Amino acid sequence: MGTKVTIVEFMPRIVPVEDEDISKELEKNYKKNGIDIMTNAEVTSVDTSGAGVKAKVKTASGEVVLEADVLLSAVGIAANIEGIGLEETGIKTDKGRIVTDKYYQTNVPGIYAIGDCSPGQALAHVASKEGIICIEQIGYNEKKYNHSPEPLDYGNVPGCTYCTPEIASVGFTEKQAKDAGYEIKVGKFPLSASGKASAAGHTEGFVKVIFDAKYGEWLGTHMIGYNVTELIAETVVARKLETTYHEVLNSIHPHPTISESIKDAIEVAYGEAIHL
Repeated sequence: MGTKVTIVEFMPRIVPVEDEDISKELEKNYKKNGIDIMTNAEVTSVDTSGAGVKAKVKTASGEVVLEADVLLSAVGIAANIEGIGLEETGIKTDKGRIVTDKYYQTNVPGIYAIGDCSPGQALAHVASKEGIICIEQIGYNEKKYNHSPEPLDYGNVPGCTYCTPEIASVGFTEKQAKDAGYEIKVGKFPLSASGKASAAGHTEGFVKVIFDAKYGEWLGTHMIGYNVTELIAETVVARKLETTYHEVLNSIHPHPTISESIKDAIEVAYGEAIHL
């Protein structure tokens, strides 16, 4: 849009919670578009006394000063739990979050907490599901329902980043899977080989899948590219159903679509690729 942009990231990678390959791809894309990236860098002070802003940035090679018209600070969120009476009621908190059980009841019977103020991921779709589980459990406790709801699996929560290109992921990263002791099979399918991505004019990015080599369990999926936030639900459902690579490869995916790149990536992982 004609504005010079510099991203300063304290962590070693610009999207540190994502798979390492996703960060590399996003950084490559941003640099190609003229954005400067500074990782392992810390903003130590900001001077707003002039017309613009001056930010002192501590890097491995020393301190630098960045001058700009506008500085956007995006360092995360904190739960808004102060001044709402928690101390008076004796509700327990830990590290700025309200402590709950798996059905979101606090240590005080009859008081529940869901969403960003509770320990799970601070995401809208997580909060929505927590609210449903919470209310259904209350109904079960009051004998309005015959079955207690199933607790939320926080290891199967999809995350979406609405940058350009988009990022979507769920489950283990490659490093997490290895650290957990899995022997893995990894497949990566570039969107440059996707007919739909080529037709849409968005060939940057890829789909990466990770499977347990022993049982074929789908451990994780990581995507970066055009419209990929629309694709991640397939992995979430498949993991919930404990689907293996075999069932997915035997499920027909429509062509041409971006979504078939998931199947293509699985084919790469198992040496069955025919579209590369």
